Amino acid sequence: MKNFMDENFLLETETAKILYHNHASKMPIIDYHCHLVPEMVAVDRKFDNLGQIWLEGDHYKWRAMRTNGIDERFITGKETTDWLKYEKWVETVPYTMRNPLYHWTHLELKTAFGVNKILKPETGKEIYDECTAKLRTPEFSARGLMNHFNVQVVCTTDDPIDSLEYHLAVQRDNFSCKVLPTWRPDKAMAVEVPADFRAYIEKLSEVSGVTITKFADVIAALQVRHDFFASVGCKLSDHGVEEFYADDYTLAEIDAIFDKVFGGTALTPVEILKYKSAMMYEFAIMDNAKSWTQQLHYGAIRNNNGRMFKQLGADTGFDSIGDFSVAKSLSKFLNRLVTDNQLPKTIIYNLNPKDNDMIATMIGNFQDGTVAGKIQFGSGWWFLDQEVGMINQLNSLSVLGLLSRFVGMLTDSRSFLSYPRHEYFRRILCNLIGKDVERGALPASELAFLGQMVEDISYNNAKNYFKF
Repeated sequence: MKNFMDENFLLETETAKILYHNHASKMPIIDYHCHLVPEMVAVDRKFDNLGQIWLEGDHYKWRAMRTNGIDERFITGKETTDWLKYEKWVETVPYTMRNPLYHWTHLELKTAFGVNKILKPETGKEIYDECTAKLRTPEFSARGLMNHFNVQVVCTTDDPIDSLEYHLAVQRDNFSCKVLPTWRPDKAMAVEVPADFRAYIEKLSEVSGVTITKFADVIAALQVRHDFFASVGCKLSDHGVEEFYADDYTLAEIDAIFDKVFGGTALTPVEILKYKSAMMYEFAIMDNAKSWTQQLHYGAIRNNNGRMFKQLGADTGFDSIGDFSVAKSLSKFLNRLVTDNQLPKTIIYNLNPKDNDMIATMIGNFQDGTVAGKIQFGSGWWFLDQEVGMINQLNSLSVLGLLSRFVGMLTDSRSFLSYPRHEYFRRILCNLIGKDVERGALPASELAFLGQMVEDISYNNAKNYFKF
């Protein structure tokens, strides 16, 4: 029987151990998609205690606690102390066995704090005290943790109207880790509620200096902000969509639709799809002109619990996997861009595992030989960034594409303790390849190449692909 989470955690063969310890573990981290708050890096936030850094904003844990019967006041309650929230999380941890939270929790304790104890009610207080004492030292500030995990680049997720003042502040400090913005223009095409859309467009007009009265003005204003993001080092865009928008439209139709919604009249479902289709096309043109990478995160059904959405807002643990039929619309979207010679580097992340093989084959249709792995099948995302989800994604990419050109893992997290997810991924990757070598499916004579392949997927491919 193996010990839990020892140095060979998830490494089942000797070859897997060699690949991980000699190759994967030494590589720095490029976290090219996350939701860190840039202000926290700029001010080098210090954390008061383990409960605060672990539970503040972590809807993965919140979701598990609710399922375990914990009252909401101990999860998101503003009057509840960090200690009481932590105490309820500790009660929940033993019940998360076989959920990735169990692995993530103990990986974070081990790799950040050097704590090898099992977290449970009997050990909760001593672990809290030990970790909290460390968090109150300079080495465990926001920047200290990024240095501890050897993070070289993080790309946050930012709205076009954001000032990026905190990114600029970090750059002025010459912090060892690059903190770069990512262009996330979802609100610019959120036309479902006319009043909200108009309010956003008015803010866009203000920050861009472009008077907006028609659709062309929207694009001009966004272009100003796109240029500004580029000046701060942005190299990626990101789009959170339920499905892909590729409806046919004319510019006259889009002008009329903009006039209608900007004037306060609700759009029809057909008009909404046409407008979003036009916007996604324009976004891709902007990205292609600057050699940016567009990221397409699709397939989530968000804010399912209306009562809790009103109480807590978005991103609080009430989203789930959606079931959309997207192959035709995705193909049409990419094909239009390729036909117009406007297809940028693209990463597609699916949330429903049923789409794994479809995505893995779809990306092959639009590779053009200009960039290795120009169109990428993104890593297991959200509900799929766990052992089974990652293995399934890696297997689909391996048999239907080129695993060797994969740009690897990301945290997709708001937490400064989430970097062990890169280690988790690397261990799974090395185990997958190592088992193939030991069963004779890959040649042991090519272990040096496989080691380089592991290093590339862990770090080099992302560095070269994004030109960091």
